[in-house]
Amino acid sequence: MKASDIKRGNAIEHAGKTWQVREVEKSAPTARGGNTTYRLALYGIPGGQRLDLTLRADDELREVELTRRQANYSYLDADGYVFMDAEDYTQYVLGRDALGDAIGYIIDGLEGCYVQLIDDQPVGLQLPPSVALRVVETAPELRGATATKRSKPARLETGIEIQVPDYIVTDERVLVSTLTGEFAGRA
Repeated sequence: MKASDIKRGNAIEHAGKTWQVREVEKSAPTARGGNTTYRLALYGIPGGQRLDLTLRADDELREVELTRRQANYSYLDADGYVFMDAEDYTQYVLGRDALGDAIGYIIDGLEGCYVQLIDDQPVGLQLPPSVALRVVETAPELRGATATKRSKPARLETGIEIQVPDYIVTDERVLVSTLTGEFAGRA
């Protein structure tokens, strides 16, 4: 497969590892004879580490057959995080290494996930675009500070910390973007 044919969501092999394409940015230089380049934001499967890769349009890559199955989070056991297939109730177990940073967004009853399979083996997880999490600790709102948009740190129920607007209080539920890890609104 040529770099010019790559689409968001494709799974490719690069440097002996499997990666999922999250973003594709095309850059066409205005000078004559300039080569069109593609900047790819890749996330490792498993693990989720990020890699930025720049390729020319005719560079070759090997596509990996990646199957996605919609699943919901069930429970955590000694082997790892267990997700249940939304259609046929198959259970998929993903360890901490396969989930990477996604662990900070996994809560009881989480729906809208996709377990990623290569040769019927679970290798990664695609989270929903945003997750509602409860704020367990944050500083109180400062009175009279409404004229300026200020943020403050907040620790969420899964242990991750994000910046939230000053008006958010402890025990409030907030939406967190799973792509950026930032506050995305009240839940």
